[in-house]
Amino acid sequence: MASTENTILARLEKGGEKFELIVDSKLAYDYKTGARKDLANVLIAEEVFKDAHKGERHTSTALNKAFGTTDVYKIAEVIFREGEVQLTTDQRRKLFEEKKLKVISLIARNAVDPRTKTPHPPQRIEAAMEQAKVHVDAFKAAEKQVPGIVDKISEIIPISMENARIAIKISAEHAPRAYGVLREYGLSREEWGNDGSLTCVCELPAGMQGEFFERLNRLTSGQVQTKIL
Repeated sequence: MASTENTILARLEKGGEKFELIVDSKLAYDYKTGARKDLANVLIAEEVFKDAHKGERHTSTALNKAFGTTDVYKIAEVIFREGEVQLTTDQRRKLFEEKKLKVISLIARNAVDPRTKTPHPPQRIEAAMEQAKVHVDAFKAAEKQVPGIVDKISEIIPISMENARIAIKISAEHAPRAYGVLREYGLSREEWGNDGSLTCVCELPAGMQGEFFERLNRLTSGQVQTKIL
């Protein structure tokens, strides 16, 4: 079957059979990365193929046996979820860089140097990943990759995933405005004084302490009392 610059294949091997779809390269990328929520216009042909290049289609019997349905869009959802999408070189590079940056950001926000309890800057984390020859999976959720990557780079730099518990006291003047921000950072054990002041504890990833203190100081013009527990 003829192909064009804008089409690629999505394929899945299941039960010893190959199932292939001809899809729009850009829309397929958007759907695979979650930017697009539906398959409308993603499929170039509403057919499931044994071999798309040869135009060999699967029979209804084969589709029912493998997927329990002949609905092309339901089958496509499975192929996109469990199979492989042959993205272009540029798309793969872009997806890899986006996932790598997200992994680095998550580590920077959630991990610290256990000796100083301070976060590592993203540049140091990236350098440690390169030195440890860490592989970032472009198609795997960043959150699921972080623990394994932290283990690997801990051989290069001292790093661990930790939470910080911080006691906060805010005057009545600033407490109502700051309350919403505190809830974003694991607010617990809150106690409101008769004068309208707020005393509470927040538990948050240790790497986010700098961001947390900066937001509180900005909201209260520096009029906040904090203590790391």
